[in-house]
Amino acid sequence: MRRPPKFPMPSLAAPIRPRADTPALRPAPARRALTLRALLPAVAVLPMLLWALLWALLWAAPPAGAALAQPVVGHDIEVALDPEAGRLTTTDKLTLPADIGQLVFLLHHGLAPRVVAGDAVLERIGREGHLERFRLTPKAPGSTLTLGYGGRIRHPLTTVREGMGRERQQLVGTIAADGVFLTGYTGWYPTSPGALNRMRLTVTLPPGWLAVSQGAGPELVDGDATRIRWTEEQPQDELYLSAARFKLYRQQTPHGEAQAYLRLPDADLAARYLDATAAYLARYSALIGAYPYAKFALVENFWETGYGMPSFTLLGSRVMRLPFILHSSYPHEILHNWWGNGVYVDYAGGNWSEGLTAYLSDHLNKALAGAGADYRRDQLKAYADYVQSGEDFPLTAFRGRHGSASQAIGYGKTLMTMHMLRVMLGEDTFKSGLKAFYRQNRFRTADFDDLKLAFELASNRDLDDFFSAWTTRTGAARLKLGNVEVAQAEGGGFLVSGSVYQVQDEPPFPMTVPVVVHSERGTPRRVLAPFKQRGARFEARLATAPVRVAVDPQFDTFRRLLPEESPASLSNLFGAEAGLMVLPAAAPGPLKAAYRRLAEAWQRGHPGWEIAEDKALDELPDAGAVWLFGWENAFLDAFAGTAGGLDLDPAARSLALAGTEQRGVSVALAAGDATRALGWVAAETPAAVPGLARKLPHYGKYGYLTFTGDAPDNQLKGQWPPGDSALTLWLSDARPQLRMPVQGTLVER
Repeated sequence: MRRPPKFPMPSLAAPIRPRADTPALRPAPARRALTLRALLPAVAVLPMLLWALLWALLWAAPPAGAALAQPVVGHDIEVALDPEAGRLTTTDKLTLPADIGQLVFLLHHGLAPRVVAGDAVLERIGREGHLERFRLTPKAPGSTLTLGYGGRIRHPLTTVREGMGRERQQLVGTIAADGVFLTGYTGWYPTSPGALNRMRLTVTLPPGWLAVSQGAGPELVDGDATRIRWTEEQPQDELYLSAARFKLYRQQTPHGEAQAYLRLPDADLAARYLDATAAYLARYSALIGAYPYAKFALVENFWETGYGMPSFTLLGSRVMRLPFILHSSYPHEILHNWWGNGVYVDYAGGNWSEGLTAYLSDHLNKALAGAGADYRRDQLKAYADYVQSGEDFPLTAFRGRHGSASQAIGYGKTLMTMHMLRVMLGEDTFKSGLKAFYRQNRFRTADFDDLKLAFELASNRDLDDFFSAWTTRTGAARLKLGNVEVAQAEGGGFLVSGSVYQVQDEPPFPMTVPVVVHSERGTPRRVLAPFKQRGARFEARLATAPVRVAVDPQFDTFRRLLPEESPASLSNLFGAEAGLMVLPAAAPGPLKAAYRRLAEAWQRGHPGWEIAEDKALDELPDAGAVWLFGWENAFLDAFAGTAGGLDLDPAARSLALAGTEQRGVSVALAAGDATRALGWVAAETPAAVPGLARKLPHYGKYGYLTFTGDAPDNQLKGQWPPGDSALTLWLSDARPQLRMPVQGTLVER
């Protein structure tokens, strides 16, 4: 899930670089990061009363109406949409800030803007892809001016490849019979990338259509169902407009109205989303702060998307009907109204929003289900599998997801950084920092320095080293356990001590590593080993004899997994830069042709991958990544041997998996070790192959999967179990089943 394309979008157009001499777009003065390290010398000589006053001033939210770092332009937009012709006709009454003598804005090409009210000069000064750049110079600063413009906006869907087999479609913008999709990047209103916006929007539509935008609405203008008004007084970083023949469902909640816009009537589906909206608005309002908008709306889009806009989300028809979306991706989009659409992202300093949103939605839901450690291990494995040499970058360079590698960093590493901060500061302090960050930056643009400041004030700690290391450096820690000793403790019991070392080539990272020591009664004792140099000491006192010491067994730190912690999965292959795809020469003609089309689809954009038939090979490569296709593949026995003697019967097209016999299904399995990744895909019918080609890249974390039917539909999925690694030391010959410490979940289970 993501926000739609924003400025700049190099994959669609050259970066838009505002003129430095334009007052409205002149960059705000660089903000010096305020840290406790900078304050401490002065604080040391302050009386306690003065320190308390300073704390209160720093902690307080900006007062209502306080000047913002960015100028705010008021828009009173009247737009008439003609979907059949792909046209709009618009007037926009602009209210300019008093201190702005000139406004440079961007508008979709061909809309021919003109000043229809007010005294100002309008000049066309350039072209940037599908956008034209204009300079508006009013005769008097702070003027109210009205622009009129109109024309056609209709762009086709374009395909963006995000890795082997992973594609998505995106759209600059369109006005069409299927629906209307307009964003700031479309250029449907005069947009200044350096300014925020206030909006009153009145939309004239064909009979039977509804329009959706951010803020409060829909309001019928003079009772006319073809004229819809939306209003948002809080400064917005972008304005959106979607429209189609919608059926609207509504439900009031204590935190704003829940709405659902469906393209076909479905009261049951709408009710499920409205109830989920109410629950998640309540959860995040309690955890972070009051919901910042008048409503949140589910909007059914006319192509498969997962876009999060201020106060609504655009989900594709197929996406929104997937049963797991309601409690996975959907809360992610709701939470974006706090992070990204409530506190805006300073993209020049790195996109913190996606990782923080994933941490408090996707990760939180997994943690509530008791699977938080598994989710975190998946993030570490994704980083190891998808981030190849030369592809790593610091969090401050993350702008948005454009593939599996950028997702593993921008989402995965950021959320793990937030989790490490929580481990280091504690649950209550972490929650206080979240609330402070939101309160201090609501409807403002914020960066990692602002995030750091909020947690510094909440914890009364200098976090400069932590944030600097984890946001400006690349890489991950490599951990090693050593010097474990067990001694009788004074007064009875046992004292277990030892060291954890960082052994990566790069300098050590500031981090706090949990160590879990189990006693012979199975009771877990969790202690923390804080790093300042290469090594960190830990001690744990137990009442009964210790049996096991484990470093970071619940994957609380951003580190390189050891091989035993990272069993084979499909991501080992989807993340490989090069490899071999082996087709079965003996497969029936239609199935063989379908496998070839699958291989060619996965090969597109990946020149390091080759395709060959099994009959042309004497043996498989002894290193690298290899995909095998089909029950008829000549190397299937070699795959089964690598997978630990997997019980396969090619003649009967059956296998034993997860304790049951699987027959009449399509199969995808991963095997291999640190030097070779093997994958096997076998379809039950040729018709199932296109669906496998499309779906399997989204199941990268799994080691085995089965599917039924031609769609095909997932029937079974799972991960091969990890084993003990060198980060685990058994102190007893007995190896009982042990339980891990119960971790907090930020909200009530």
